[in-house]
Amino acid sequence: METLRSIVVLVHLIGFAALFGAWLVEAVSGRREITKLMNWGLAIALVAGLALAAPWGLGDGDLNHMKVGIKLIVVVIVGALLGIGAAKQKRTGSVPAGLFWSVGILTAANAGLAVIW
Repeated sequence: METLRSIVVLVHLIGFAALFGAWLVEAVSGRREITKLMNWGLAIALVAGLALAAPWGLGDGDLNHMKVGIKLIVVVIVGALLGIGAAKQKRTGSVPAGLFWSVGILTAANAGLAVIW
């Protein structure tokens, strides 16, 4: 069971890396666009995170429900921002700077919550 948990953690980290990495590439290039890789990274990280928090024994034993709840709220907000940003991008051709930077900051904050809490 520990091997399965480790695989799910790896998949969760890959999802985070895809989301944050795609955002970072767009931020450094100055394009400020929402990409499909960001959406895929979010979906992978969310599904793997839910699998880790599920009550079938993949977690660390003592599940911190407050931490999981806050991380879930943050990832839902990031998903909403990605959806809103993609819609604005499709309509106007660009994503507002505040919305774009919020995606990266909240994604980094979510990773910080996982590590520091």
